[in-house]
Amino acid sequence: MNVHIPANLNSWLNLPLLLVTILMLGGCLGEEESWHGKDIQGLMPELAFELTDTSGETVRAGELDGQIRLLFFGFTSCPDVCPTTLQKLSQAIKAMPPELQSRTLALFVSVDPKRDTPERLASYVEFFGKRIVGLTGDEPELRELAKRYRTTFGYDEPDADGNYAVSHSSAVYVFDREGKARLLLRPELSADEIRQDLIALASENS
Repeated sequence: MNVHIPANLNSWLNLPLLLVTILMLGGCLGEEESWHGKDIQGLMPELAFELTDTSGETVRAGELDGQIRLLFFGFTSCPDVCPTTLQKLSQAIKAMPPELQSRTLALFVSVDPKRDTPERLASYVEFFGKRIVGLTGDEPELRELAKRYRTTFGYDEPDADGNYAVSHSSAVYVFDREGKARLLLRPELSADEIRQDLIALASENS
């Protein structure tokens, strides 16, 4: 299924407003850590959600404590941003030392619950690797979660065949093992740069 995301929607949703604000502030926050991603420690709330996994079971953020978690909003009919991002995250995690891989999860949250059933979501994330977890929920729950991390998503009008585009952020939020927001990964980062950040984060207090 080919779904086109209009440029006028995707352009302003590619990164959350927070990232733009941080970049404009520049050195106001003091000397930066040696991260490839943007340091957002203290600027975002801790990880919190209650969503449905690919088995149809309820999952809460606290149940995944003890692991580094990468939060990414998308949908399975996404033609480019989602598969590209998930492939990059999968490559980064697979390149980590085995003991650190087991402490790292990528959480792919579908914001298209109408089409992305647990079964469809399961088939989609399994393609990218074992450390990718598919989650979704009712639209109001998803909107609350997106709002919590200062982003949004939207739906275009369906075409004659019922297909529609979904606009969403391309940013990836990284939370440490305690659920604290730590990094914002920009789309231009390479898999190796992401791997380096994840290793540094997973190695903290280990």
